[in-house]
Amino acid sequence: MNDIAHNLAQVRDKISGAAARCGRAPEEVTLLAVSKTKPASAIEEAIVAGQRAFGENYVQEGVEKINHFQQAGISGLQWHFIGPLQSNKSRLVAEHFDWCHTVDRLKIATRLNEQRPAHLPPLKVLIQINISDEQSKSGIPLEALDGLAAEIAELPHLELRGLMAIPAPESEYVRQFAVAQQMAVAFARLKTRYPTVDT
Repeated sequence: MNDIAHNLAQVRDKISGAAARCGRAPEEVTLLAVSKTKPASAIEEAIVAGQRAFGENYVQEGVEKINHFQQAGISGLQWHFIGPLQSNKSRLVAEHFDWCHTVDRLKIATRLNEQRPAHLPPLKVLIQINISDEQSKSGIPLEALDGLAAEIAELPHLELRGLMAIPAPESEYVRQFAVAQQMAVAFARLKTRYPTVDT
């Protein structure tokens, strides 16, 4: 077993253990392998080990990898764009990726919707929340969630699937828990309004 396969097996074991402790099925958890800056050969090793979902931060690099694996005839992969998205790169994300995790304004959502090819299923999107109110991070404040979610839900070539946040590092468990709880409450509220929300 190579290092990548070994590491994936270890992570899957940890996911299974955590899911069991929470009373959830491990299949409910998606392991997203962040493949940015990794060569196609490393991704191929992960694919052989059963990994199917990959996250890319850089649009052009991600598109090159997507094209590589499509040309190689490897199907059944999910490609997630997980980096900050500039308007001038939205077409590439709309045309090539399955998911976009970093929607934080209507302008980007509208462009993705307009640029999504009609022959592809709707682009699955997550709304990025700036949960720790950090100036250096993208995302909307929680107070803006309802408005943006309602606008995205009207766009036919997008499918609202949930929320994404990167909280600030916290040394205190109580503060970590409070931030996670804020996200959980926001997610639960969103899920009651939009049946596609599951992430």
